[in-house]
Amino acid sequence: MKFDFIADTNFLIYVHEGNQITEPFLQFNYGVSFITEVELLGFNGISKLEEEKLKELLDDCFLIEWNTKIKEQTIALRRMHSLKLPDAIIAATAFVYGVPLVTADKAFSKIEKLDLILIEL
Repeated sequence: MKFDFIADTNFLIYVHEGNQITEPFLQFNYGVSFITEVELLGFNGISKLEEEKLKELLDDCFLIEWNTKIKEQTIALRRMHSLKLPDAIIAATAFVYGVPLVTADKAFSKIEKLDLILIEL
C-alpha cells in the first residue's frame, strides 16, 4: 500500500465539488481513513447520485481500515489534544503511516508533531 498523504473528509468534499484548490494534489496517491468513508456516505439527505459519485471517488483512494496501531494513536491524541473522535482517528492514521494530512480544518494545527498541509479556501 503506497500513498503520499492522508486526505481529510473536507478535502474529498472539495474534490467531489471540483474545487480547484485540490488540483495540485490529484496527481498523487492518497489514503482515506475508514471514518472519512463513514462521514461522506453517512451524510443525512445524500442523494443516490451523490452517493454513487462519492463511492467512485473513494474507489480511487487507498481505504485504510481501523487497526490496533491507529486505535492506540487515536487514544493518545484524544488525551493530549481533546479532539473530536473522527479528527483524532484521521490524524492518528497520518501518524501511523508517516505521511502528511491534507485538510482545510485548522483544528489539526494544534497537533504539534503532525505533518500537516493546510489548504485555505
